[in-house]
Amino acid sequence: MALVYGILFTLAFAPFDYSYLAIIALSLLFASWQQVSPKRAMLRAYLFGLGSFGLGVSWVYVSIHDYGHVPVIISGLLTVIFVAVWAVFPMLTGYLSTVSSPKSGIRLLITPVLWTLIEYLRGHLFLNGFPWLLCAYPQLESPLAGYIPVLGVYGTGFLVTSIAAMLAFLMLYKRRAGVLVGAIAIILAVGLLLKTQTWTHPIGEAFKVALVQGNINQDQKWLPENKVKTLRLYQSLTEQQWGTPVIIWPETSVPAFYSEINAGFLQPLSQAAAQHHSNVITSLPWDDNLMSEYYNAVMVLGKEQGIYRKTHLLPFGEYLPWQPVSGFVLNLIGIRLGNFTPGNLNQPLLKAGGYAFITSICYEDAFGDLAINNLQEAAYLVNVTNDAWFGHSIEGPQHMQIAQLRALETGRFLLRATNTGITGIVNPKGELIKQAQPFTTTVLTGAITPMGGLTPYAKIGDKFILYSLLILLGASVIYDRYLANKLKSQV
Repeated sequence: MALVYGILFTLAFAPFDYSYLAIIALSLLFASWQQVSPKRAMLRAYLFGLGSFGLGVSWVYVSIHDYGHVPVIISGLLTVIFVAVWAVFPMLTGYLSTVSSPKSGIRLLITPVLWTLIEYLRGHLFLNGFPWLLCAYPQLESPLAGYIPVLGVYGTGFLVTSIAAMLAFLMLYKRRAGVLVGAIAIILAVGLLLKTQTWTHPIGEAFKVALVQGNINQDQKWLPENKVKTLRLYQSLTEQQWGTPVIIWPETSVPAFYSEINAGFLQPLSQAAAQHHSNVITSLPWDDNLMSEYYNAVMVLGKEQGIYRKTHLLPFGEYLPWQPVSGFVLNLIGIRLGNFTPGNLNQPLLKAGGYAFITSICYEDAFGDLAINNLQEAAYLVNVTNDAWFGHSIEGPQHMQIAQLRALETGRFLLRATNTGITGIVNPKGELIKQAQPFTTTVLTGAITPMGGLTPYAKIGDKFILYSLLILLGASVIYDRYLANKLKSQV
């Protein structure tokens, strides 16, 4: 059943969107390991992780097989390994929850803290972080969404798991129902109240934007014979939008290194953009010939110019950890991957349309701490992505859901330009207000308002939540030891 609970948990996320299943699945899981040995709890939590990640990141197979052209057996094996690795994190929660306290009631107090801390660990430390399927993401339309601009994804996730733990307590012990139901009601009521709050404010007039969706098939994108055709497509779609202050292309929309096309393509395009009072935000691999380094980069062309180098690289996609072993193994089975250099964390903000903005490339938008870095200087968010690697899988809706939460956390409009979809405009409430039809060549136009001010989360960040949870964990363990010693003395 733990495997089934994991599948139910993933059904809470986009594109399924049964948000309540996140709480139900976690409550069933927490209840299942309260009166068992640590090994049994560890097994059940691992099965939960296999069910959750097995469905939730099944798109890894599409990327490896369909677009990496790796044989079926090897693609399946690599996907299984990927799922098995990330399932270790819920397993760790199950084990620590049971060994931290012999009393099942205290376990339910400790479990939400441990779950949230280990989600943070998964999202930051191991393999550069993989903050996917965090339990707060499905809550965008629930009452708990009100907490997101206050506590962020991890603080809100703690509330999700706390409600699940309270429900598990009711299922197991059927006592203190009034207190627990009241506590849950208060959490939800405060969330609804917070949803009515506006944390940021306009700092200027609305301006027009255009998001270019090229819809270039991933297996055709980097073929040398298609380079000129691709560049002409983006140039043609852009020229139809001259006069629009901000025009955005998706990730690596330019299928060539900067040094190869700067003089013949980028400079003339930049001059034309300046003449028409537009800024073009484009993306391409940027090469530093002096340092022999390569970056996944975003450039602003036009009167306002600048470059952003991606800081948070995708392991096994943009860099190879565990070298030289990983490189040897991947070369042996015929997988060729990039080897980019990460950019500096404190790069100057890019500017387009008269306002500075926060830039993220692809899954950098899964890291809330990146979105609030220098946010006080930024009026909106821009994310460029190439989800063509994952075809028609569930990855696209999941990724957009993550991007929406960044807009809600920061109280800013977010412009998301993708190669094949989902291209869209998200308002400061995290609502997708305009979307291009996926897998079509099109330009999505709209208008956004530059925003100022900071949400409470943007002021306190994740570290405040992290330290608070560590203190709560320590207090819970001390209280458990106190009860154990008191019981011994009475005996």
